[in-house]
Amino acid sequence: MSWSSTIAGSLARSRASFRGRGDLRGRFSSLLERTWAAALTPAINMDTGYVNLLTPEERGRVLAYTRDHSQGRRFIAGASIEGDGRDPATAYLAQVDTIRAHGGTPILFQCSTLMREDENRVLDVYRQVGKAGGPLLAFELGTMFAPFGRICSEDFIARLLDTEAFVGLKHSSLDRCTEWSRVGLRDRHRPDFRIYTGNDLAIDMVFYGSDYLLGLSAFSVEAFAARDRLWAKNDARAIAVNDLLQYLGQLAFRAPVPAYKHSAAQFLKLRGRISSDRPHPRNPQRPDSDVPLLLDISERLDRTLNGLTL
Repeated sequence: MSWSSTIAGSLARSRASFRGRGDLRGRFSSLLERTWAAALTPAINMDTGYVNLLTPEERGRVLAYTRDHSQGRRFIAGASIEGDGRDPATAYLAQVDTIRAHGGTPILFQCSTLMREDENRVLDVYRQVGKAGGPLLAFELGTMFAPFGRICSEDFIARLLDTEAFVGLKHSSLDRCTEWSRVGLRDRHRPDFRIYTGNDLAIDMVFYGSDYLLGLSAFSVEAFAARDRLWAKNDARAIAVNDLLQYLGQLAFRAPVPAYKHSAAQFLKLRGRISSDRPHPRNPQRPDSDVPLLLDISERLDRTLNGLTL
């Protein structure tokens, strides 16, 4: 059984956008605390948190609040430079410095500017950022998630593995075979490097050597933590929990894929975690007819978790 101790959970927020109102701050802090309490690592300003749709000021408020609330606990934060007119390396370095100053681990988001460049240019930018030191995480994102996404060649990944400052990669192609190739490269060339699956349609990739940084884990950090603990103990009940979570993933991550963020808000509201299920106004929405399906899954999940002795 392949397993590692560093697990990342992606943190969702409803679009009442983070504007500092008491209820919103309280709900956000509750999501953070639930993630840490589940022994997962919160990931903020990620695609699940609408990072490419937020203003720089909104991202800054999320980062500052997480810093203030973390009390030294680990968190990951997206370094997004979409819309930044500066040279990409300069823009990334500024984001990385800001995230580190707030106590977070940076993960470099892809961007429209580099999407149009060849891989040698992209790798040169990453290496320039890496000269400032690690740890850094990289991110390859399929275009089903965002128009600026890009799935890289195996050669690019092999050369990224040789860049010491980068200690992990989130891979979101939604394709098992492509991700297995990443895991194989890692195992052959740099076993301590982390491959974080972003495949919400195949969350059992952790059984094959990936870690995870999943938008789906934001729906129920407790359920993912229960699955992880069962799997770590070679307890076959991990499969039953995984199957139910995968059913949720298949529903939430159907096309259009970015609408999963609305599904997350609907699910979290049903479970009493947030007070509004409104998504960002520029994000695709799910129909209200999804709510009874999500409620059924929520109730089945509670019955399953209540029946476990961990």
